[in-house]
Amino acid sequence: MSQHDPEPVTDDRRLAWGLVVGGLIAFVAAFVLLLERLRLFEDSSYVPSCSINPVLSCGNVMESAQASLLGFPNPIIGVASFPVVIATGMALLGGARLARWYWAGLQVGVTVAMVFISWLVFQSLYRIGALCPYCMVVWVVVIPMFLYVTLRNVSAGVLGKGAAGRPAAVLRDWHAPLLVLAYMVVVLLILERFWDYWSTLL
Repeated sequence: MSQHDPEPVTDDRRLAWGLVVGGLIAFVAAFVLLLERLRLFEDSSYVPSCSINPVLSCGNVMESAQASLLGFPNPIIGVASFPVVIATGMALLGGARLARWYWAGLQVGVTVAMVFISWLVFQSLYRIGALCPYCMVVWVVVIPMFLYVTLRNVSAGVLGKGAAGRPAAVLRDWHAPLLVLAYMVVVLLILERFWDYWSTLL
């Protein structure tokens, strides 16, 4: 099979719905965050709607150097990228069979997104010292997006015939625990990092 050929027929409808719904949620979060960033840029005294308390304070996050990693606000990346995810899901729901190279490209995209949000989680917790609620919505979406696109591509042999055997079976068997574990790690890190504040609310 050449890289331009369609992938073998697979049941991608659940993945498709996940891409559409997850992509829409993440796009809205990124878009609203971009609007908030523009308002803050226009008026330095503006308090963003997602600045709720000393910990949940996207104003502090937006004003950090990490919030413009490539020289422009990070939400622009999401506003530009998530429509591609949504369109991919819609195409699958419409019965499209996407070429192998497209799935490989999507894998690169979700992998970069996963690495990026992992970096942002670390920066938010241990460098900036604040959390952005809208950013956290994107985190919640990207983690399963990465997991299930990877599961689909491993199973379909996009990542190599060797990966389609035992690794694919393990990933299929453990995908739900892996997803729960990923969320639990993030939650526990947040609880531990800001426990001094959370404990005052008890």
